[in-house]
Amino acid sequence: MAIGARLRRLGGVALLLAGCLSAPGLQAGTPQPVIEQARGGQCVAPPAVMRREHMVMLMHQRELTVREGMRGARVDLEACVDCHASRASGSVDARPQDFCASCHRYVGVKLTCFECHSDKPRQAALVPTLAGKGTP
Repeated sequence: MAIGARLRRLGGVALLLAGCLSAPGLQAGTPQPVIEQARGGQCVAPPAVMRREHMVMLMHQRELTVREGMRGARVDLEACVDCHASRASGSVDARPQDFCASCHRYVGVKLTCFECHSDKPRQAALVPTLAGKGTP
């Protein structure tokens, strides 16, 4: 193939790529997940670690709980739900923008935890939030 033909082909590819990258939907970038501020204080690990490792932590704790009967550990799904349940829905998975649902949709991972576990906080976790609104 002649050099001129190669340059024309590369030019065409470059033009196509430039056209795709300037499409209105791509200019804004990928929509980021909605992450509502947690109710509680300090998490068990920094956000970057939790984004990468939360499933490993939960699976490890599950093994300790199911196989060895250890409860009340540092990593506890109920405690996560207590802190991260949405103030609007009272859940981490009821709406697409709720904490767990939002991130799992963003990365395209099916969320199966709440097929068995509750996606709503324990009642005691709601007391500080409700008390601030004048409800006993």
